[in-house]
Amino acid sequence: MQKNDITDRVPRDLPISRDIGFELAERYNASEILFDNLAAGRGDKIAIHANTGSATYGELCETACRAGNALKGQGLEPFARILMLLDDTAVYPAAIFGAMRAGFVPVLINTLSPPDLIQYYLEDSGATVAMVESGLASLLTAKTMAGTALETVIVVNGDARPAADIGTVTWADWIAGQSSTLEPADIGRDDMAFWMYSSGSTGRPKGIVHLHHDMAYTNQSYGEEILKLGEDDICYSPPKIFFAYGFGNSITFPFSVGASTVLNTGRPEPTSVFAAIERYQPTILFGLPTLYNALLNDQNNESAGLESVRLCVSAAETLSNELFKAWQARFGLDIIEGLGSTEVLHIYLSNAPSAFKVGAAGRPVQGYEVELRNDRGEPIKPDEPGVLWVRGDSNAPCYWNKPDKTAETMRDGWIYTGDRFETDADGFYYFRGRADDLIKVSGQWVYPLEIELCLADHTAIKECAVLGVELPDKRMSTVAFAVVADGHQAGEALTEELKTYAKQNLLPHKYARTVVYLDALPKTGSGKIDRQKLRDDF
Repeated sequence: MQKNDITDRVPRDLPISRDIGFELAERYNASEILFDNLAAGRGDKIAIHANTGSATYGELCETACRAGNALKGQGLEPFARILMLLDDTAVYPAAIFGAMRAGFVPVLINTLSPPDLIQYYLEDSGATVAMVESGLASLLTAKTMAGTALETVIVVNGDARPAADIGTVTWADWIAGQSSTLEPADIGRDDMAFWMYSSGSTGRPKGIVHLHHDMAYTNQSYGEEILKLGEDDICYSPPKIFFAYGFGNSITFPFSVGASTVLNTGRPEPTSVFAAIERYQPTILFGLPTLYNALLNDQNNESAGLESVRLCVSAAETLSNELFKAWQARFGLDIIEGLGSTEVLHIYLSNAPSAFKVGAAGRPVQGYEVELRNDRGEPIKPDEPGVLWVRGDSNAPCYWNKPDKTAETMRDGWIYTGDRFETDADGFYYFRGRADDLIKVSGQWVYPLEIELCLADHTAIKECAVLGVELPDKRMSTVAFAVVADGHQAGEALTEELKTYAKQNLLPHKYARTVVYLDALPKTGSGKIDRQKLRDDF
């Protein structure tokens, strides 16, 4: 693949885009999602509420223009990549929209990335400019930069300097004197707009390329169909902007309709989340099961309320019935679950406020085709489980510089997810584990996730993860890592109770052979359970 060429494009003749009336001019710049708010007369409206300083739509657009003009002043080639290692402040969306408006490609990076991974991102993307949070500037060492094309570092929200000897300027100095107006670069709707990287659970992370029309498509499908946002809504997504889920929640959906968004720096600890809810009174709360569980069990905020919230959304992990009921009992709110991926940009299977089933990922969101297929890629019978394939106009066309991985995942306009699902009579989809998670225990096939979902509904279990592990003698077994709920005691008696519970609710051979009790399950930067760490530490 050439430097700025995308050869694997999503076919433009898919009927699904017409199904939702999705129309954009061939020449379209994604920055219009932000700048259309000026034409709508919202220049003085608060776009961002943040603990580091809020911003109106007018101020945000002006800052984005200054950033875009400053990037143009760097003499960059069209579609040059801009690495962004930033926390959730008003600078982040300004930097993203400014780069896209000027015809460049922001690359959104996890702020918990170690130095060796940052070096990989720099090498893989070919970025010559990096924007880095002041508190993370020390990650840019001479070793980190070795073999990369990085020439300029822009330090945001402070004046710390990277350890490496490189051209460095603060954000404030960099945009000072730049024009507050900028015409959008002449960009096609199918041109490269921004990148995100996969989590890299197998091998090195993959650069996921998204196009200029993708944001608008996710809004017209999921945003309008499920969220039904209006100008008066305030969105709050503790999951960060650099994740595809947080990107849509905090930027795409609120900015598309002139709503407001809440941004908080740092890790989304319960105390800071409750404080933000009390201060800014959001109407939509986006989370993950692990976050909702942490909020429920935070004893320092037992009196906290969510009176302003009209809708709670969950994604990334399966929501247990026990957690749903506990949340509903505490706050009087349902949690609407959905499933998405970075490759598709946001949620493509979802429950809806008017139609949902606890534990289900939902039904296909308007604008997306979903099929279950067997190992040969053939559609299966309605009552059989299979691997999920999804097709929509927001599908990433390729992984950057990884043609083999692209061919494996992006197939004739479809995304092969590798996730195993089954459906019920009402068309709701239920996650049943990864296609490669099927293991044989004592001669019989088992999906560890089935056991995990079962145990999660036991009253003694606060949180759990079940993994298939290889024993020293090469046999496979199942291990449950569990956090015990208040009022219950870990030990052999509970272990036997859990085994019996799983056997009675599933099949006799589907139970965790070993139960490991922990004070807390390790989490990734996105708040998901860190299954790899559990496996490595076992």
